Amino acid sequence: MTATSPQRDNSPAVEIRDLHKSFGRTKALDGLDMTVAHGEIAGFLGPNGAGKSTTLRVLLGLLRADRGTVRLLGGDPWRDAVALHRRIAYVPGDVTLWPNLTGQQAIDFLARLRGNNIDGKRRDQLIERFELDPHKKARTYSKGNRQKVAIVAAFSTNAELYILDEPTSGLDPLMEQAFQQCVNEVADRGAAVLLSSHILAEVEKLCDAVTIVRSGRAVKSGTLDELRHLMRTTVSVRTR
Repeated sequence: MTATSPQRDNSPAVEIRDLHKSFGRTKALDGLDMTVAHGEIAGFLGPNGAGKSTTLRVLLGLLRADRGTVRLLGGDPWRDAVALHRRIAYVPGDVTLWPNLTGQQAIDFLARLRGNNIDGKRRDQLIERFELDPHKKARTYSKGNRQKVAIVAAFSTNAELYILDEPTSGLDPLMEQAFQQCVNEVADRGAAVLLSSHILAEVEKLCDAVTIVRSGRAVKSGTLDELRHLMRTTVSVRTR
């Protein structure tokens, strides 16, 4: 099926306000705020344990927030999960595949598992771009090749929002460039991209805006230029 551009209103693709989530006495999210616009590549930076993975699980409808507002493509990710999953694509940082499926079968199954329609021509182009042998069984794939399967499955769809959680884990530098090309292509057609990473260099190459999270809260948000300006240190020297 050939994909067409999605219809959307003027609301953000992702809107999070005062998001809270606790596990027992541990606060994973403590009033997080974040917005991602359509056509924007947004970086989500923070150390391990900062709340990034919990945030993504809330956005994917896998966890219910304790408090706060979360809007995803105009819907509620908990109540409207089935409908929203048809409009989003997701790439995890650690991909597990069905061992007896071929690479191409896994790509098609991953896309359709979330209700996405796959563009066969686009899929074949991406398989070539990522130098993936689609006829091999998934059990023979390295970590990097398993990652490629998930990336090809995601970018073969016409999703409105791409949620990417450490997506280049296991890829070599050449394949990282291929991935970056995919991200820029979908943003150019108006899709939103949320890239969760702890690698500053990756975010700097791709992202229009960045949210830095620590201890479940956004400590800084803005464009890369704005954040660089905030992080500059001015030293005054007085001579006698």
